Amino acid sequence: MTEAIDAPGRSCPPGYRYSPSVFAAPPALRADALYVVGGLYGNGHALDAVLAMARAEGAALVFNGDFNWFDVDDEGFGDVNARVLAHAALRGNVETEIAGEDAGAGCGCGYPEWVGDGEVGRSNAILDRLRETARRHPGLRPRLGALPMHLVAEIGGLRIGVVHGDAESLAGWLFSQELLARRPQRAARALEAANVDVFASSHTCLPVMQTLATARGEVLVANNGAAGMPSFRGGRYGLATRIALAPSRDALYGTSVGRVHVEAVPVRYDHDAWLARFDRVWPAGSPAALSYRERMTAGPRYGVEDAMRVCPARSRAA
Repeated sequence: MTEAIDAPGRSCPPGYRYSPSVFAAPPALRADALYVVGGLYGNGHALDAVLAMARAEGAALVFNGDFNWFDVDDEGFGDVNARVLAHAALRGNVETEIAGEDAGAGCGCGYPEWVGDGEVGRSNAILDRLRETARRHPGLRPRLGALPMHLVAEIGGLRIGVVHGDAESLAGWLFSQELLARRPQRAARALEAANVDVFASSHTCLPVMQTLATARGEVLVANNGAAGMPSFRGGRYGLATRIALAPSRDALYGTSVGRVHVEAVPVRYDHDAWLARFDRVWPAGSPAALSYRERMTAGPRYGVEDAMRVCPARSRAA
């Protein structure tokens, strides 16, 4: 039996919402190359990898939320936040919830009906434990709560809306691979008032790249899934969205919008070191181990061919 949609973990607080018109704002960031890194989930080894990737080409970075999750140990929590907050960052539902004391929204994930109640309950338990850790870092909590929910970037004249969830909500699922497959017109309607060419999102854990037709023209949605844990079956690497004037040699898939390349690039972190750390903090039987350890080692039941949905004439497979 699925819980009510306003139950903790499934609800979407009013403060999470915004109008798509906010993306008409002037760009806050301009660059020749940008990595959008969502769903780091407290994986400091994945953070090492994305920082090295960006440094190697002098690219800008935006961490678009949920850079915390599994980092309930004080050392990991302090390290991840100190390094992420040295760059442009948005708050995800995780950062929003651990910054405050109101537990009414649970994890704030806004889980849809196809996510089981067991997973929702375990996510709420993970958030409760992470909030306990955050309480021991009182200087960080107001910084996390003050982070923006959205950002506009510009690369090669292309306007990019960077969000955690979707064009309407910090925890929205319109850019999930499930809803983009079932009801793409719903997402397209939300984009009508958003003056952007590309949306870079995360939040829903599984990646997807899909073009939506709107009255303004085509808008590309690039959801990176998760930077801090595997996004494809059999994989032991995360995924980030790279948007740049020059193509990457390492992209798994991508497309071009005008002269700008939008690509899904692997985040190849030290898997063994991260798994050992995860197991120390989240032993067998813990909420995170029950929900995520199998994915850590084998990846989800999802492939690159499921994520890449751009018209073949415009796509560029790697």
